[in-house]
Amino acid sequence: MDLEALVQDAVRPLGLVVLEVSLGRGEFLVRLEREDEAPITLKDLEAASRAIERVLDEKDPIPGSYRLLVESPGPRRPLLTRRHFERFQGLKAKVVGEESFTGRILRVEENHVVFQVGKEEKRLELGTFKANLAEWPETPR
Repeated sequence: MDLEALVQDAVRPLGLVVLEVSLGRGEFLVRLEREDEAPITLKDLEAASRAIERVLDEKDPIPGSYRLLVESPGPRRPLLTRRHFERFQGLKAKVVGEESFTGRILRVEENHVVFQVGKEEKRLELGTFKANLAEWPETPR
């Protein structure tokens, strides 16, 4: 059973989007953001937690016991989609892939992201690397 799809179906009616799910060491972690890109609230997380608990109790997709953790993306938010890179353009991201570095997100060109690393520009194809924000914006984006 696809846990991410199961969780997404549970939180979509709440206007939330799953950023990532992970299961390990007795914990099932779900990171969410709002579909409208407004800052996620404690109320959002509480509603999501209840909705996810209901579907997990009903479908029982995870054997054994575990603790459900529902979180906002936080300061090290994963950057997964073209929109994420567009939204956080101008901020620094930590990139891990064939090449690892921390650089400023300059722009998105078709299916590539361009980073400023020192005096160089690095252009990477979306989907070929992992990235997280390395700094937090002064105002929510």
